[in-house]
Amino acid sequence: MQGSILGNAVKRVEDPRFIRGEGRFIDDMVPDDCVFLVPVRSTVAHGEILSIDVAKAMGMPGVLGVYTADTLEAGTIRQGPMCPPETAMPTLATGKVRYVGEVVAVVAASSEREATDAGETVWADIEPLDPTVDVRFSHAADAPLLYPELGTNVVIDHIGEREEGLLDDADVVVRAEFRNQRVAPVPLESNGALALPEVEGGFSLWVGTQNIFGHLVIGKILGMERGAVRGRMPDMGGGFGAKFQTYPMQILTLAVAAKLNRPVKWVETRAQNLTGMSHGRAQDQEVEMGFKNDGTIVGLRIILTQDCGAYPWFGASMPVWTKFMATGTYRIPKVDLGWRSVVTNTVPIHAYRGAGRPEASSLIERTMDIAAGRLGIDPVELRKRNLIASDEFPYTTPMGAEYDSGDYLKALDMAIELAGYGELRAEQAVRRANGDRTQIGIGVSSYVEVTAPEGTNEWSRVEVDLDGQVTVYVGTSGHGQGHETAFAQIVASALDISYLDVKVVEGDTAFIPKGGGTGGSRSLQLGGSSIFKSSEGLVEKAKLLMSHLHEVSTEDVTVKNGGTQVAGVPGTHIGWKELAKIASDIDAVPPGVELGLKFEGEFDQGHGTFPFGAHVCVVEIDTETGSLEVRKHVAVDDCGTIFNRILVDGQVHGGVVQGIGQALSEQVLYDEWGNPLTANLSTYLIPTASTTPSITVAHTETPTPLNPLGAKGIGEAGTIGSTCAIHNAVIDALAPLGVEHMDMPATPTRIWEAIQAAKS
Repeated sequence: MQGSILGNAVKRVEDPRFIRGEGRFIDDMVPDDCVFLVPVRSTVAHGEILSIDVAKAMGMPGVLGVYTADTLEAGTIRQGPMCPPETAMPTLATGKVRYVGEVVAVVAASSEREATDAGETVWADIEPLDPTVDVRFSHAADAPLLYPELGTNVVIDHIGEREEGLLDDADVVVRAEFRNQRVAPVPLESNGALALPEVEGGFSLWVGTQNIFGHLVIGKILGMERGAVRGRMPDMGGGFGAKFQTYPMQILTLAVAAKLNRPVKWVETRAQNLTGMSHGRAQDQEVEMGFKNDGTIVGLRIILTQDCGAYPWFGASMPVWTKFMATGTYRIPKVDLGWRSVVTNTVPIHAYRGAGRPEASSLIERTMDIAAGRLGIDPVELRKRNLIASDEFPYTTPMGAEYDSGDYLKALDMAIELAGYGELRAEQAVRRANGDRTQIGIGVSSYVEVTAPEGTNEWSRVEVDLDGQVTVYVGTSGHGQGHETAFAQIVASALDISYLDVKVVEGDTAFIPKGGGTGGSRSLQLGGSSIFKSSEGLVEKAKLLMSHLHEVSTEDVTVKNGGTQVAGVPGTHIGWKELAKIASDIDAVPPGVELGLKFEGEFDQGHGTFPFGAHVCVVEIDTETGSLEVRKHVAVDDCGTIFNRILVDGQVHGGVVQGIGQALSEQVLYDEWGNPLTANLSTYLIPTASTTPSITVAHTETPTPLNPLGAKGIGEAGTIGSTCAIHNAVIDALAPLGVEHMDMPATPTRIWEAIQAAKS
């Protein structure tokens, strides 16, 4: 059996408890004597706080306290890297509010209903100031300033001087402006927190988070001693990058628990989630790209403007990752890229599935399609003429990205074959010639991304206890990816046991000393590789015990049938349970060997890996109404060695659907005064099962040399490859009508308007 479990598409061990409704989420946890916390949020986008009247709320039934910045010290949330310290966000609004949804007060009560009722009576007297809402105007000299002391809304400026002569050798120069619109993550489970005082002192803080160690900063923000907070993560319904961030209400949950010395719980509603959780994307792009007449790329110039929202969190540095991946899968000899990040009176921007890389893919793939039209070259052919060849790896781009391995042409060829590209173009030509009302569009993307780009090490421990239970502890954080299955497969393969007999523990700082959490598609390549190495270490320790017991060389000991034995001598077989007992006996272990059958360590990959792939999307558009249907989507992704096809395909399916959302329907909108216009799921439109097409998923496998598994990330690839392919398909359908570009989302209304504008 040894080794056979890896690579098999075994079913997820997590699923039965979720199907039976036995998952344990924060909202399921209601301890005795629990206090419920409800925020009072600003309804003004920009203004001076004159006063906050809490008197009526304090007299309401069940109310235990109403807190503002004047009555509860809750610190500040650190600003993003490279940002001025003046832009740090107060946990409770202090002096000013800077977006609709900012927390100005919190109500603690014996029930959620009582807290909600009392919160509606809190009156925040706010003197409105002119807001800055549209990032296109926020860096203008006369724009209202969010931080007057800075004298500008530009919090990071890396525009610099433009390189002269970059495109002088080009026969054709494509100049375009693109907008990657602001979107909301909309995880299945909204944000929440539960703080519990412990009998022995300190607190347990349950948080839905992608990295429980990152949320230990809450104790530091509140001035608590190191070790006073035990971070714990229950089951969690999705994160998509947004749950890496520490939110004000999570800090306030612990702050009020400390003040009242009682359990305190907060869970946000969906409407609160859409205006309280970070948003994503929100990047404007100015592009110039030069080509020879034969399609060869000469150079690329880009200026990026990043909307940070009101407080510059990680989103402020998002252009760093767009810049890093700006050249995509192509051989581009010269690149000049400048960027700036700007604050606006809107919800802060943070990581969202892909975090800067979908923006890069969108930028380069839209430009390639525009260039193909102007050069009269088929979009697939233009890509093929510029792809980095498989024999050029490892390949270093002009942006300093060190691509580890790849075969971009193979993935593209597979995608167009599975899509039936030639037949589709023939059908398209017939419809165009006949002037059919319904036209088809064929969109192609060739993408590469970086996974595990930061924090390239991960800790793990594999242990067999005296009852024979095999447990793996790891610093990642599963919230839908299938970690319990994938990690169990790795351990089961090494120990020659069933993966169903392996317990996986994540998200508890009492048992796990450190970890990088889950984000940037890092878990299998880092956490999995660490578990692989720890499993090897445990096996080597077991062999050492066996060699000591039987006076043989460790090379003569083998792992077999759920234990170890001397090779060729079945009577020497000892199961893991018995071996664990032997390992705990000081008289049985060799001198200098640590007691217990366990092994822990860290794996450091050094730097990120670069998954890649190609997507093809086919859409049908009614040119009289603008209505659209996605007819087919083909995704060919390469994440290195595949360990469980079910898990990998699930990630791709989810990513493609989110790509459909951004390309066709999703967009966070504000009016001119900064009031959100998309604060519920009837106005913020996400894809549904009934509107999602059948998705053809296939893979190439190009292992990375950077880790022992050969694995790269897959969690974000589906979004990075699909969004631009779908967008390109829409524009391709409209091309005969004179439409060369329209920004996402390509809603029916926008499509119709683009058609009418082209006609006029």
